[in-house]
Amino acid sequence: MTAVRAAVMVGPGKPIELREFPEPELEVGAALLRTLASEVCGTDVHLWHGRLPEVPFPIIPGHTNVGALEKLRGEILDLEGEPFREGDLVTFLDVHETCGRCWYCLVAKATTRCPHRKVYGITYSAREGLLGGWSENIYLKPGVKLLRLPAGLTAEAFIAGGCGLPTAVHALERAGLLPGDTVAVQGSGPVGLWATALAHRGGAAQVITLGAPEARLAVARRLGASATIDITGLGSAERVEAVRERTGGRGADVTIEATGAAEAVLEGLRMTRDAGRYVIVGQYTDGGAVSLNPHYDLNRKHIEVRAVWGIDFSHLYRAVQLLARWAPELPLAEILTRRYRLGEAEQALRDVEDLRVVKAVLEPNVR
Repeated sequence: MTAVRAAVMVGPGKPIELREFPEPELEVGAALLRTLASEVCGTDVHLWHGRLPEVPFPIIPGHTNVGALEKLRGEILDLEGEPFREGDLVTFLDVHETCGRCWYCLVAKATTRCPHRKVYGITYSAREGLLGGWSENIYLKPGVKLLRLPAGLTAEAFIAGGCGLPTAVHALERAGLLPGDTVAVQGSGPVGLWATALAHRGGAAQVITLGAPEARLAVARRLGASATIDITGLGSAERVEAVRERTGGRGADVTIEATGAAEAVLEGLRMTRDAGRYVIVGQYTDGGAVSLNPHYDLNRKHIEVRAVWGIDFSHLYRAVQLLARWAPELPLAEILTRRYRLGEAEQALRDVEDLRVVKAVLEPNVR
């Protein structure tokens, strides 16, 4: 039987191991994907740091992926009722096994909070098989939601959007952006950069992106930031004041937190205007606690605070449609900074950790 190579995260802080797995037997309704590209994102770094509880190590990371269908067993249909074929270029929703029967699925209409929810590359153990993207092949279980890439949208362009773009789509959905709003974006990683692009193209009069290093801020300006604020050497009060200076002293109408740093939350509340909207999207893993004053920071500001947990299929679908439209005019080469072979997965993690790249991508089948 053919052996499949995968990069395995065996535990927090431990070296990434290259292991071989047997090619799986397909269940009816399952498929095997030949991985063309898999993202290495900040969440993967946090997993490596042990900041997400109950991760079933060892795992094969990689929750945002694109590839070619290599094998299918049985008929699998797309959104339009058309069958997928071997060779199709596809991505898939990393969230799987939402039940569609529980209170959260049916009443709250919040599938991202379904208690049965599993996530490729995060909550499946490597003992369960090829269920993460840092692998030459990915086993697509029956019921995984596949999405064929539109004609003209390349695997490279898709992975430049990666998980940051659909996450930013969800954040902007939660923000309720209005034409003419001023938007502050905390963070210049992939989520912050794509939130910048979406806010600019979604009708914001002004987008202020805060982050570092300068190379990322340069990309933010290319994506539509009206102004960027390099946070290097600035204290919290100075960052808040920098936003207020650009908003008539009021603060931003909408602020989007995309940093992953817990201390950014209080700062973001204070750079948002009274009766404004604050969306917290960067706190996917446990970055610690912060203290705030409910009177001054919430009630007196009459502020609306919304959080974002993951994505659903609609966000992935919208992200793909936007990329298909915008890719030719976006600085994708500046976002997709470096490609890595499978054996370089740990180096990719370290480069993301140290902000040496905007986006790192593994190409598991490149030798």
